[in-house]
Formats: sequence, structure tokens, C-alpha cells
Amino acid sequence: MNKISLQLVTHDNFTAVTKLSDTLTDDQKKCVATNVKSLAQAYLSPNDAWPRAIYLNDTPIGFIMLDLNPDDIPNNEKAYYLWRYMIAFDYQGKGYGKEVLDLIVNKCKEDQKDFLYTSCVMENDMPYQFYLKYGFIDTGVLEEDEEVLKLDISSKI
Repeated sequence: MNKISLQLVTHDNFTAVTKLSDTLTDDQKKCVATNVKSLAQAYLSPNDAWPRAIYLNDTPIGFIMLDLNPDDIPNNEKAYYLWRYMIAFDYQGKGYGKEVLDLIVNKCKEDQKDFLYTSCVMENDMPYQFYLKYGFIDTGVLEEDEEVLKLDISSKI
């Protein structure tokens, strides 16, 4: 049985994780920063960034990074911000993305967060439709040319 997990990015898996960005289509590359840029930002924001490699069994297939201390959340809500999220092209459309979000929702619950925010470029339907299907709502807020989406953690079992 295939198992999805989130693992630390280490010296041993750094190259494999950074090369995953190369698997994306040109359109997808316009929508998400490279994993090497994300890891550099994580290094510069160690108190805020929570970067993790997405693994399918023993194979890295993606990257995710949360902002644990987002400073632009309305009404001081208890929330995390899904800062970066990518799945390698060959692993898209197989349900792994939903499984990863389920793991993030569980982390939010464990850390007593009420909401998960993210944003996405609106050049095409993805990842916008993926997030809506999962249960995010469009807040109507546009931030740096990206649509801001919000997930009520209590709506997920």
C-alpha cells in the first residue's frame, strides 16, 4: 500500500527535492516558486517557515511549506498559511494532493488552528479548482495578483 508522509528536507534529500520543480509544465512553473527558492526563504525565516518534502513511500514526490506565523490573517484568527505546495508532474491527478492536505489539516488540528489560508494564481483552473473541491472558499481578496482562499479546519473530519 502506498503511504504519503511529510519529511524534513535534509542534506540527503535536498537535491532530489529541488529537482522536483523541473518536472512541472511551463504553465505550472509560473504559478509556484522553485523548491530551491522556497528552501532559501525557509532558511531566512526559520521561526515562520515549516518546509517538508512530500514522500510516497521512500520516494520524494513534492514539497510543501507552511507559514506558521502569518502576519496578514484577518481578525487575528488562529491560522496557518499554506505558503508553497507542489507535486511532481508524474504524481499529479492520483489523489496524493488531497492526502497531503489531509496531513496538513491534521497538523492544524493538533496545533489548535482554526483556519488554513492559501493563495493561487488565476491564470488557469488549477490549482484553484483543486482547492475549492477540497473545501477552501474564495475570500474575494486579491493579494499580489493571487486569489486568497480559506479553509475552515472544523469543516474537515
